[in-house]
Amino acid sequence: MSTATLQTSLSEPAFTTRALGIRFSGASQSTLDDISLTVAAGEFLSLVGPSGCGKSTVLRLLAGLLQPTSGSVTRSTAATGGRNNIGFVFQHPTLLPWRTAEANLQLPTELGSGSSNRQLTSDDCHELLRQVGLSRSDANKRPSELSGGMQMRLSLARALATKPDVLLLDEPFAAVDDLLRLRLQEDVRRLHESRRLTTILVTHNLHEAVFLSDRVIVLSGSPSHIRSEISVQTTQARSSAYRDSDEFYAFVKSVSASLFRVPESVGVTHA
Repeated sequence: MSTATLQTSLSEPAFTTRALGIRFSGASQSTLDDISLTVAAGEFLSLVGPSGCGKSTVLRLLAGLLQPTSGSVTRSTAATGGRNNIGFVFQHPTLLPWRTAEANLQLPTELGSGSSNRQLTSDDCHELLRQVGLSRSDANKRPSELSGGMQMRLSLARALATKPDVLLLDEPFAAVDDLLRLRLQEDVRRLHESRRLTTILVTHNLHEAVFLSDRVIVLSGSPSHIRSEISVQTTQARSSAYRDSDEFYAFVKSVSASLFRVPESVGVTHA
């Protein structure tokens, strides 16, 4: 199988993987094989592919939560002022039910170390809540007093509490309604741009991947490998008007064509 090395010209790489693979104990074959890609600092990258193809496993390998059985992951902080913080948002909010929203925001700083993980003040917490669309009055509420969408916003705020340079998102909007999902997408893209984050998203939603991303990686096969990449470079603002544009639907068509192997050439480079 040939190695697909995906390069980007945005800036110095935040991550580089070389022939990355993983085989879990007891499995008859590897989950991932020969994953070689470069993620630029400041890029928004999405991973799409069939269920079970290892998209979430890639995130965990990048975060250091799993160790590869072959290949390597290189993490560079040269382009981020030496910071090495990673924020991780999971599919479920994973909030501590006995803590208030403000106390949940404090958790990463309590568990971490170093100047970037200093204890948050109430003003810090209120500002984080504001940035994700929650109010000052929500600070003293426990998760059971928040809607599902508000809990996910709080989980996002918690991931930002240590001022990360990298944000990893593992299907964070899968359990919310469609209207809220669209609003959260716009919030995440805004935070990505304003904080100059390197953001990597796992999603099954092709429209979501195109709306948010600078580049979409399509995974497929067993063991899973990189099938193709789709560059989603646009001069349009990521807004509701962009979602209605012909350009947006052309990108979605390209991702869908790659995923289902339908001949399509718009913006697609096959692995």
